[in-house]
Amino acid sequence: MSNTWMTHQISNQFDEKQDYNLFTTDQVLQEILTRYGSQDQPALTELGQVAGSAEYYSYADQANRHTPILHAFDARGRRKDCIEFHPAWHQWMALNRRHAVHAHPFLAPQSKSAWVDWAARFYLAGQVESGSLCPTAMTLGSIPLLQREPELWEKIGTKLLSTEYDPRDLPIAQKKSIWLGMGMTEKQGGSDVRANQTLAKPVAAAGRGQAYLLTGHKWFFSAPMCDAHLVVAQTEQDGLACFFVPRWLEDGSKNAVQVQRLKEKVGNRSNSSSEVEFQEAWGIMIGEVGRGIPTIIEMANYTRLTCSVGSSAMLRQALVQCLAYTRQRKAFGKHLAEQPLMQAVLVDLALETEAAVQLSFHLAHCYEQDDELSLAWKRIMTPAAKFWICKRAVELTGEMMEVFGGNGYVDAGIMARIFKEAPVNTIWEGSGNVMCLDVLRAIQREPESIQLLFQSFAQVAKQQPLLQAELKQFLALLQKQPDELQFMARSLVSRLVILAQAILLQQYAPAFVAEAFIQSRYQVFHGRVVGMLDPKQFDVDAILARVLAA
Repeated sequence: MSNTWMTHQISNQFDEKQDYNLFTTDQVLQEILTRYGSQDQPALTELGQVAGSAEYYSYADQANRHTPILHAFDARGRRKDCIEFHPAWHQWMALNRRHAVHAHPFLAPQSKSAWVDWAARFYLAGQVESGSLCPTAMTLGSIPLLQREPELWEKIGTKLLSTEYDPRDLPIAQKKSIWLGMGMTEKQGGSDVRANQTLAKPVAAAGRGQAYLLTGHKWFFSAPMCDAHLVVAQTEQDGLACFFVPRWLEDGSKNAVQVQRLKEKVGNRSNSSSEVEFQEAWGIMIGEVGRGIPTIIEMANYTRLTCSVGSSAMLRQALVQCLAYTRQRKAFGKHLAEQPLMQAVLVDLALETEAAVQLSFHLAHCYEQDDELSLAWKRIMTPAAKFWICKRAVELTGEMMEVFGGNGYVDAGIMARIFKEAPVNTIWEGSGNVMCLDVLRAIQREPESIQLLFQSFAQVAKQQPLLQAELKQFLALLQKQPDELQFMARSLVSRLVILAQAILLQQYAPAFVAEAFIQSRYQVFHGRVVGMLDPKQFDVDAILARVLAA
């Protein structure tokens, strides 16, 4: 029988790339690991194979389609505040746990590349499923804080570091492993944590390590099914403090943290974010009395790094999908990847992605060093990178989605999911303005740090007049009055990050990459629209082959 009802034959249509090893196909990542002395390639090859499999792409899709469901009460009206996840979510959570994405630097403290190896894990997993990285990042950031609380660490340390996934909703003492979340934001304050109204009253004695009862709310309470949260609250006598608030009490009863509702978010759909009320919820003060904000900000410094690495992962995945697709799709008699204008777009995306990756991983390397230069990188460039890389991911994932035309805009594949996911990292752990103010604060309070940073830049820029000129102009900008600097802070921080990226590429990337980035960012007008390049400035084939071998 002929196919009389077939109105057309499907041709020149191609699925998004799956079933490839995310690690072994990433030349830039492998070079970075070699540079920092990593010996972790076998484990990363395994993770890259699993995370890049069609099975785990499918799990990611399912976890984001079948979003968490809040069950506030049981069948008889008893409060339980339990959140139901699709089984695919647990597959990703278990994979992250098994590969120690939540704790690798603390499981390999003697390794000189522990933080770089961690970043590689986070980067590989984040290319396919980002929502599960929220509790993973918060757990990572909580560990160094809790290690300074001996009595509490004795009870929970091994469970935090465990690589065995335990999804059961039970008191901490009964579990094999646990996750930590965070609660800072309140309705009236937002980023202004000092405006928090949640009140903590001591059960008996006051101070560090003592029990308190918390009454109030959190407008954003990240991952409410975590086994405990670090929460900022006011005390009557000592100002803001940080508290460890478990989901379950030691007697087996549920703590008085009531989930009001789950947030309906633009992206990050697989992960649960909530509003909660504390009705005399039990918690333990951690950190120094009256130092709640510095305590929680220390945690945020780690999670800000995760934002940069996570946004770099989104850029990498979207870029790979674009290149794989344009090498197959034909238009006007050629593959899209052979069309000069598309090549300009792809090359620009490749340069920006590598710059983001190089900066994110260099920052991770600085987290395992204690020399003054590394500390300067951490203090100044962590919020700067978080601002720029996460902002650029929002814009560039839109460009990358456009490469697929209408198919990219349809909510049936990873391109649309990445596009909707990207904005979360610009907002979470401090908006763009907060990051820029933090950079200015670091520069003004620690002028020796920016001097040290720029001295190191100058050493690399010796043979590059464009970078030398930018260094000189930037230093002149820093002489402006504080109010004027704040007004232009976004411009200042953007220039700082692009300069740092150019320095890293000049130092570590092949010449054809470094020169293309520097020339396109400094010699000719480089607008916000991708692909405004001079074709004489770059080697198209070499740059695109570096992204993904044909």
